[in-house]
Amino acid sequence: MVTAPFVSIVDDDESVRLATASLIRSLGWSAQVYASADAFLRSNACVSTACVVCDIQMPGMTGLEMQAQLIANGMRLPIIFVTAFPSDATRRRASENGARYFLHKPIDAAEFTRCLQSILGSGETR
Repeated sequence: MVTAPFVSIVDDDESVRLATASLIRSLGWSAQVYASADAFLRSNACVSTACVVCDIQMPGMTGLEMQAQLIANGMRLPIIFVTAFPSDATRRRASENGARYFLHKPIDAAEFTRCLQSILGSGETR
């Protein structure tokens, strides 16, 4: 049995994870939450994840390090990075490695929805 694709949310802030998952579910998509990049990578959710929403600054493995690990494993998932500490260097590094969007916290719900629709609506998952 094949599981329908879903959005994986990786953020160390529980309130952000839950609010983001709630918004995604209200738009009709499924969401799964992870408290760390390590937890996401250990879950094997990469196989059915259509899009990753990931914080950049997290204890342990950062979002950018997680992106590099996914690439090293041959997986180029569409990623929407979110951060409370934006910088041009971080944005550039994320984009060079294939991140689709780079949003500042607190995220604007309408802008975030447009980003998701761009990725999920197009059927792009790899």
